[in-house]
Amino acid sequence: QVQLVESGGGLVQAGGSLRLSCAASGRTFSRYAMGWFRQAPGKEREFVAAIRSSGISTDYADSVKGRFTISRDNAKNTVYLQMNSLKPEDTAVYYCAADNHVVLSLQPDYWGQGTQVTVSS
Repeated sequence: QVQLVESGGGLVQAGGSLRLSCAASGRTFSRYAMGWFRQAPGKEREFVAAIRSSGISTDYADSVKGRFTISRDNAKNTVYLQMNSLKPEDTAVYYCAADNHVVLSLQPDYWGQGTQVTVSS
């Protein structure tokens, strides 16, 4: 069982930056693929970014490529999402996710409770 707790959301102006953190419980964090999804009001949850258990490979949604960076610190059981050049359309609840696999699936095994990110124009 893995518990995920996100932090770092908030209100920011367009063009600004935020860094989300996701702290995971358990002693096997390094075995899990990790990622971020988001859900805007009235829309379905969508994939944002993922990082393999090794931390070597990352994947991004086209809408955030070049602006967002996912990383992990296995010593701290934490995954991060650095978000730069934020746009109003990035406004959403951001969810951390974990899979007990090398690669994150689109239906991860574990989810955090979500953190709100609001970008004002």
